[in-house]
Amino acid sequence: MDPLFTDDERERIRLAVAEAETRTAGEIVPYVVRQSGDYDVATWRAASAGALLAGTLALAVAWLNDGWGWGWLYSAWALALVMAGGGVLGAFLTLLDPVRRALAGAERLDTAVHRRSAVAFLEEEVFDTRDRTGILLFVSLFEHRIEVVGDAGINAKVEQHEWEEVVDLIRTGIRGQSLADGLVAAIEKCGDLLHRRGVAVRPDDTDELPDDVRVRDE
Repeated sequence: MDPLFTDDERERIRLAVAEAETRTAGEIVPYVVRQSGDYDVATWRAASAGALLAGTLALAVAWLNDGWGWGWLYSAWALALVMAGGGVLGAFLTLLDPVRRALAGAERLDTAVHRRSAVAFLEEEVFDTRDRTGILLFVSLFEHRIEVVGDAGINAKVEQHEWEEVVDLIRTGIRGQSLADGLVAAIEKCGDLLHRRGVAVRPDDTDELPDDVRVRDE
């Protein structure tokens, strides 16, 4: 599987985090996954719809045909074969990401991403900072979802809607075929926002969490 970032891009992201954290006590953790769930339900939905559609079409053809050429469709085995073929074709269509997303449904995608971001928050110990000032920038590529998850010290000073520009910067980078550019811009914006909101650096502040981007291929 192709890497999401080159070594140069990883270094640019790391430096962006390090620079942003010179202006704020916030600990920024960029985290990217290829997808947050399996969505097997999409395959079953597509297979069922394909089988039903194929069976309906087969019966319609047999009913409308006046000759002998399509008489075989009246047999049970033929109808079963046609429906099985339709089901297989429907299942294969879910190999296309847009089809799989559509059949999984927006609510299921939202739930999967929210749960995966919570796992990432715990996995990377974003909560384990002195003043609870960790912040997770979570990007789930398959679902086209981005979440900003702040710890208690962040949420006390920054309203959730204020992260919209950060999310938009990441989204713009992805649309421009450069996730790294989007993350760097978003990290810089995070630093500005946290500094402006008074998440100030203490004299004895230390770098409590690694600055590198985390990438998971699951």
